[in-house]
Amino acid sequence: MTDETFEQPFPIGEENAAYAQYFTGRSYLAPLTDGVPVVSNVTFEPGCRNDWHVHHGTDGGGDQILLCTAGSGWYQAEGSDPVSMTPGTTVRVPAGTKHWHGAKADSWFSHIAFTTPGPDVRNEWLEPVDEDTYGHLPATSAP
Repeated sequence: MTDETFEQPFPIGEENAAYAQYFTGRSYLAPLTDGVPVVSNVTFEPGCRNDWHVHHGTDGGGDQILLCTAGSGWYQAEGSDPVSMTPGTTVRVPAGTKHWHGAKADSWFSHIAFTTPGPDVRNEWLEPVDEDTYGHLPATSAP
């Protein structure tokens, strides 16, 4: 499968070059709204994942909602077991939670990302997901 044949309900967008330094592998970004709140479709090639990161915010801002729309991927909060994401899976990431998300090794993966607006909303990018940690996750998208 290539990015041209990965079927999903939203546009794949352009290669996510602006944030490539925070990803292992290629990702694509398609903004679905103009301005605030920012709602985007993020697509990951097989094996692609973002670095550990934290969304900060105050007064209700900074929470992130991830809605899987196609493919199969992972979400993991620090200190918690990884969550398998398939179409229809929704994850709420409270502001201040160190986490990562990305595709399984054998599957493309797309999710809608929505970060709640509010004061002081920003991302803090941290270290890449350790290859050993990622490599021990089940590679298959099969249940």
